Amino acid sequence: MSGVAVLGWLLPGIPLAAALLGLALTLLSENAGRTARRVAIGLGVTGAAGALAAAVALLVALDAPAESSRPWIDFGGLAVSLTVRLDGTVALVAVAVAAVALAVQVYSTAYLGPGSDDDPDADRRYLPYAAQISLFTAAMLLVVVSGDLILLLIGWEVMGICSYLLIAHDRRLPGAPAAAMKAFLVTRAGDIGFILGVALLGLGAGSFRIADVLAHDYSAGTLTVATLLLLAGVAGKSAQFPLHSWLPDAMAGPTPISALIHAATMVAAGVYVVARLYPLFAAAPVTLTVLGLLAVITLLGGALAATAQDDIKRVLAWSTVSQVGFMAGALAVGSPPAALFHLLSHAAFKALLFLAAGAVIHAVGTASMSAMGGLRRGMPVTFWCTTIGLAALAGLPPLSGFWSKDGILAAAWDTARHGGGETPAWLAWLVWLAGLVTVAITAWYATRLLLRAFAGDSRTADLHPHDPPAAMRVPLLVLAVPAALLGLLGFWPAFADRLGGSTAALAGDGTVGENTEVIHLGPELALPVLLLVLGAGLAWWRWRRQPAADPAAALGPLRPAFANAFWFDTLQNALVVRPVRALARLARRGDEGIVDGAVEGTGRATLALGGGLAALHRAALPRALATALAGVLLIGLATVLILGGAR
Repeated sequence: MSGVAVLGWLLPGIPLAAALLGLALTLLSENAGRTARRVAIGLGVTGAAGALAAAVALLVALDAPAESSRPWIDFGGLAVSLTVRLDGTVALVAVAVAAVALAVQVYSTAYLGPGSDDDPDADRRYLPYAAQISLFTAAMLLVVVSGDLILLLIGWEVMGICSYLLIAHDRRLPGAPAAAMKAFLVTRAGDIGFILGVALLGLGAGSFRIADVLAHDYSAGTLTVATLLLLAGVAGKSAQFPLHSWLPDAMAGPTPISALIHAATMVAAGVYVVARLYPLFAAAPVTLTVLGLLAVITLLGGALAATAQDDIKRVLAWSTVSQVGFMAGALAVGSPPAALFHLLSHAAFKALLFLAAGAVIHAVGTASMSAMGGLRRGMPVTFWCTTIGLAALAGLPPLSGFWSKDGILAAAWDTARHGGGETPAWLAWLVWLAGLVTVAITAWYATRLLLRAFAGDSRTADLHPHDPPAAMRVPLLVLAVPAALLGLLGFWPAFADRLGGSTAALAGDGTVGENTEVIHLGPELALPVLLLVLGAGLAWWRWRRQPAADPAAALGPLRPAFANAFWFDTLQNALVVRPVRALARLARRGDEGIVDGAVEGTGRATLALGGGLAALHRAALPRALATALAGVLLIGLATVLILGGAR
């Protein structure tokens, strides 16, 4: 096994080892104290740091795609292998995942402080928390490096379990258990399709090895069905319409977990898998069309929902839904490099924003922007980090989000004008127009968040805001660097080659696709900037007129619809949740009344019959003697008559 292959196995292996040791410590430490907490912190931070070191080493050492494979299981000739497939995209995404995981582990040491009189169980809960973050990281890295669909599926499913456990980490938080259950069930609904899609591809190719699957010649119908099934799982994991509603509710969990889910693990996994298997999707135009339509609905709907939220974390959550819609739009118009570029820049600025939001909540004790205001003076470091993150989110040049978002808009523009493989021109126009509108909306709600939280006067008299302690402050400062500068890597040809060469390398032809450009400089570049200025300017103008008022008041009668995300949850409850529960109640009554009733009725009838027979045998002694005597006399009489007749 080559050194590069060893690094590929170490990427998920190091955090997995930390997770297993942490979980073992949890089981062995019934009365966990500060010492056990320190060990858990050491394991969590060391595991994430080791994964980051392995990812950086892989990025430096990898000069050509490499694969390491060994047989694992054989189901009647259907092979499953332990395979890692490594290329430039794998290394870049692994660095992003491990860096965010390390930031979250360090940040959590202060955000989830040691036990106190108010929370004596904090130390005990930290042990599984740190171990589950390590397991979450290992699962995502397994998805990143996997060269076999079954191996990828294992990482995919473990992420779902970890998200449930981590969202519900502190069950005292209002809504956390329900939010965890919702996230698990909604993503599981999509995962059913994903599993069926994997099975269909593996059975068709006679192997689950990704290189074999990509090289197999499927029929058009099989490929369309398989990719649509995969798309169901992608929509669930990456919170795309109509399986998106779990993500904002997941904000009930700890803020560091929100950063991990939104920036580096579950939400990014769906986009990454589509890019990883893109030759299959490119050969299924129906699936690409469906993906593009879902992307348009998601990026616009998520942005509009973010405009009217009062909870600072829910604003960021809906922005994630919208930004992942941008990535899906890039895939739909035939540009995996643009989608992956935005995935990387989004990981940096969204992790920064969530951790900054956590610092604000940690300082002021609330996530409601209505109770904030004037935080800039007491929290200067948090203010500037939030400003960088929001500017990158909005796409302010020259920050990272500007270049990565422009790459998507440029890809859609180019496909709309000149065509692009199987993507219809009308779909590319739709993605481009929706993207432009979303640029203005994003700038509006990003400016609103910054002004409502940090500008003006405090709306709560007893607030004493302060910047967070070093363990929380350092990750903010570190993440601010890539949030600001990562986009400039798009001008580096080697970076573009690494992003653009992934799918070609997987297909085995050794070429780089035609559309590998991730930085586009053209006259249409000015349009997104103008729309950004327009959106931010409208929010600032509204706030300037009435500093104490919420700029969202300008939404008028549309505000309730946006605040409730177009009542999608209400509709989902009416059309899905209530009918399913009613069907479950009916099935329960049928099971209890018919199935169990038949079994229990048979038992009761048998008992009743036995009781009747027993009653007949329970005669009083005199009657029993009389009956016996009568029987003897009858037998004697019968004997006399028979013998007399014989003579």
